[in-house]
Amino acid sequence: MIGSGEHAIDPMDTTLKRRRPPRFDLTSGAVCLDFVNTLDDRFSDQPKELLANYIDLARFGEDAGILTTLQVDRLFSESMQSPEPAEQALASAIKMREAIYGVFWALAKKKPTPPGALFTLNAYIEEGSQHARLVPGTPHFEWEFPEIPLTMEAPLWPIARSAAELLVSDQLRYVRACDSKTCQWLFLDLSKNHRRRWCDMTRCGNRAKFQRFYSRARNKKK
Repeated sequence: MIGSGEHAIDPMDTTLKRRRPPRFDLTSGAVCLDFVNTLDDRFSDQPKELLANYIDLARFGEDAGILTTLQVDRLFSESMQSPEPAEQALASAIKMREAIYGVFWALAKKKPTPPGALFTLNAYIEEGSQHARLVPGTPHFEWEFPEIPLTMEAPLWPIARSAAELLVSDQLRYVRACDSKTCQWLFLDLSKNHRRRWCDMTRCGNRAKFQRFYSRARNKKK
């Protein structure tokens, strides 16, 4: 979570928990992969950009738990007052997203990592690490990203950290792509036998089941 320095926010303070309805489906098991999935239906004829504006980026941070509601409110206000820096931060976020996608997609498909994507991602990781510090947590220490004032690109830092931590973890081998040819969202397969096929059973899994049922029913009528 991004801290706010002297005015650090206690996430357990219920007076600050005015939550908006979730906007994003966070089913991947890792913040960085959820961020990649903000380009929905990537391989379809009409991919859907879920980060249409800076407010969407801030809302992703809130849904993912890397921003508090109060921080998102502050970023909303800043983006309205300074639209140009907000647009630049959004463009930077999408550039980072596509670098993360390039690296993890190659790994999921067991292909060589694209050097350009890794170079770009490393630059974001290095930038984010300059703002990170360790703070005591339960049951282990946690990363915090204090910043006074809260800058437009602050939501990117914990996402870059998430990508770095996944890349050096034992869980990297469980990065998968959804079997749906139009979806192919990335996710961590932490199932018992590591044979999970779908990003989400209520999403692509049920759709595939329906298609198989319809195909069998149609074949019986022939």
